[in-house]
Amino acid sequence: MSIIKSIIDNDFYKFTMQFGVTKLYPDVMARYQFINRGQHEFPEGFAEELQKEINAMASLSLTKDEKNFFATNCPYLSPAYLDFLQGYRYDPSEVKITQNGTNVEVHVEGYWYRTILWEVPILCLISELFYKLTNAQRISNEEITKRTSDKVDLYNRLGVTVAEFGTRRRHSYEVHDTVMKELTNHRGKSFVGTSNVHFAHQYGVKPIGTHAHEWFMFHGARYGFKIANSMSLDRWVKVYYGDLGIALTDTYTSDVFFGQFDKKLSKLFDGVRHDSGDPIEFGEKTIAHYEKMGINPLFKTIIFSDGLNSEKVEMITKAFKGRIGLSFGIGTDLTNDTNLRPMNIVMKLTEISSIDIKWTGVVKLSDEKNKHTGTPRMIALTKEMLDLDDIPSHDAPNND
Repeated sequence: MSIIKSIIDNDFYKFTMQFGVTKLYPDVMARYQFINRGQHEFPEGFAEELQKEINAMASLSLTKDEKNFFATNCPYLSPAYLDFLQGYRYDPSEVKITQNGTNVEVHVEGYWYRTILWEVPILCLISELFYKLTNAQRISNEEITKRTSDKVDLYNRLGVTVAEFGTRRRHSYEVHDTVMKELTNHRGKSFVGTSNVHFAHQYGVKPIGTHAHEWFMFHGARYGFKIANSMSLDRWVKVYYGDLGIALTDTYTSDVFFGQFDKKLSKLFDGVRHDSGDPIEFGEKTIAHYEKMGINPLFKTIIFSDGLNSEKVEMITKAFKGRIGLSFGIGTDLTNDTNLRPMNIVMKLTEISSIDIKWTGVVKLSDEKNKHTGTPRMIALTKEMLDLDDIPSHDAPNND
């Protein structure tokens, strides 16, 4: 039985970005690369098992019920896009998997509007297969349910809203389902939805998400790093006309972002998402930005989503409750809290091309230096363009 059983077992922002790409950039090509940040050692035969799961995904298609779920809950996704998605099929030939000893490499290449959906399923397949093929023993479903219940009790006491963001590094589909069942049954006022569209559909909750780093990384490589943030947000508005109004801040550091987040964009977007760096520093910086723009921070929201657990949520809540709107997207601490080491893995957009532009490397300059992505040459170029002077560590190998 295949692990991925639904074409919408994926993060919501992959579909929202796919709609944007089909509408604005249908001729753009993209390359992605798997990055083993945790230096995990893969067992013999891992690549073959992963390839089997990838091949099985070719048979997935959007069901009528799933299409109706999108149409009912996401009216900003056009009927034309939903018809396109109904006809979409994963193409395993876009994915190249190799294994050399304990090292596994995964590369994806094809039209951006197609390949954009591969990232999250590949990561959750790698995670689930790793635990399965290494015979790692986790705690019971009952204990996972108890831990989830205790966390929801805390979030309800804190009076904060929480969404489940844990698809990409979940222990397994079974654990994810167990967590979602308890979140839904025990929700109180805190649990507001999930980034996973399949589980949102299955449990009748809201799918949550907007855009990811690759949206900004593309615009920087294609049009210039100095205008990447503002252009990315302007193009997002062109697609969604004010819906899905949470802006991601740290593709080229949050300092650069806030310098380009002018009054028009600050008023137009409902809030911002924190995904790297010190959360308290970021929160203070965000409040100061809105006050500088003459905007009451209480009318805006920060969604914190960087490696959260109960302690961090409590700390952030104490610092900012009553000062700005707060919400939390919690991933691995919900879907991989199993007494096993969670995998530290990512899959990143690395290059883009189009009719009039050859393959060009993309860059992410996170607020945490060890999360930066790109070749040393492209990182240095980007930093020079943006007047940033510290040279960071980076994820991607030197391809120059």
